[in-house]
Amino acid sequence: MLGPHSQRLRRFAVITALGLAATALPLGMMNGPQAQAAPRLPIAKADCGPGSSPERGLQGDVPAADRNSGRSKRGYSCNVKRLGAYQGHGAGITSTSYQNCAYMGSLFPGAAIGSDTGVSVVDASNPRAPQRTAVLDHPALQAGTWESLKVNRNSGLLVGAGVPFLTGAGLLAVYDVAKDCAHPTLMNDVVGTPAAPLAITAHEGGFSPDGKTYWATGTAPGVISAVSLDDPKHPRVLLNNLTALDNHGIGVSPDGNTLYLSHNFGGISIWDISSIQKRSANPRMVKLADLGWSNGVLTQHSIPVTYGNKDYLFTVLEGGSGGVKFIDVNNPRKPKVVNELKLEINLPKHQDSALASSMGGSAFAYESHYCAADRPVNPTALACGWISSGIRVFDVRDPFDVKEIAYYNPPAQTGKHLELWNSPHALASVIGLPLISTTGILQSLASGQFDPRQAISARSGNLVGDLSTDWCFSPPEWRGNQLYVGCSDNGFQVLQLTNDVYTPPTDQLSTVGS
Repeated sequence: MLGPHSQRLRRFAVITALGLAATALPLGMMNGPQAQAAPRLPIAKADCGPGSSPERGLQGDVPAADRNSGRSKRGYSCNVKRLGAYQGHGAGITSTSYQNCAYMGSLFPGAAIGSDTGVSVVDASNPRAPQRTAVLDHPALQAGTWESLKVNRNSGLLVGAGVPFLTGAGLLAVYDVAKDCAHPTLMNDVVGTPAAPLAITAHEGGFSPDGKTYWATGTAPGVISAVSLDDPKHPRVLLNNLTALDNHGIGVSPDGNTLYLSHNFGGISIWDISSIQKRSANPRMVKLADLGWSNGVLTQHSIPVTYGNKDYLFTVLEGGSGGVKFIDVNNPRKPKVVNELKLEINLPKHQDSALASSMGGSAFAYESHYCAADRPVNPTALACGWISSGIRVFDVRDPFDVKEIAYYNPPAQTGKHLELWNSPHALASVIGLPLISTTGILQSLASGQFDPRQAISARSGNLVGDLSTDWCFSPPEWRGNQLYVGCSDNGFQVLQLTNDVYTPPTDQLSTVGS
């Protein structure tokens, strides 16, 4: 039983967390046009078959008892097994993949001063024994790639921008991975020095589907840049557009004419970019619509898909337990949210429990981050990196009746901070408060669903992170019934879906949207 002093300390820690959460809420975050109300029920839970090691509490939760006892170091799985992995020093924030190769995002300052600096290339031809084959050391990659590292299957180009912290400027690296994905070729050398600056800022980036335009978005001062890769040896800026201070990730329609821009304060804007796609003499972006919401912030990216010849987005939110919104964009001037995907731990009534278990886990908790559909037309499955909830796989054949079919939460790397200098989780663990859960907690409080007593646990005094879960930020990319996965602490992993929960469609085409 807790003594009076310990109880007071833990109550104080919870109150401190709530106070910091309140002060972290930006003014105007709840403003903007409101979308149609979406369902709040959690996604139906997976039925775990033989060989599973399922979660022991709420869907998506890693309970405080499991973190403190060391149980989370064994991980959790449901209809998934890990075939192989390459951990390295961690997988940065977001990684990407092409054919049988993966490219592990780099993180500053370790990417600049550590050993093997830059982006690690991993060959997964043998999925049970992935091997590092190269390290890409362009200055942009040594500066840290944040969420900018992307590959395009049509052009066979890998691009990363230099982002030391939140926003970077000028540096862009372009590699050809089509000839030999395990040994990429640097394209944009300039007189032997691959450091010619471009007039861009960057936090995140992504491609138009044809691979000829790379879009760089900078959170400050809110510039989005269109970079022509028509000649990948000489990237050039086609357009800089000041859109808003809260630029984040993107999604681009299959024809390359429409861009879906994520807003950090919650929402998206839709832009006509056809003049950039056509390479008009005076290209410009024309805004078609804004869509906002009050439940969830830090909109991450959008995956354009079609169901029955109608256009939709799976739009992922990074903060406030926002989950994934399903948005009807058939009329791009009148988008509307028509469904919402959340785990049980993301519901307002469970934000107290989420705070109790995630204290001491650092800034992120049980938020979604990046997803991939298994094909762009009538997708059958969606796989998502759900940060401390691991990799979640959903049946989306009926997007209005989504079911979870599998999940994998990798083994916690508790205490291995110094080994994982390329992991943002290890770097951010100087703090233990789940600050990115701020708005979800505040909305739970505002609706009367937050019970401070339920928010107190044996972890409530943990103000420094302990790596008691992993952070899975990257999109899990489809390879038949396998997934290529990047998690911050465990690095690159090859997962295989089991128990016949998924049958790959013959036209499977892993789709991230950017």
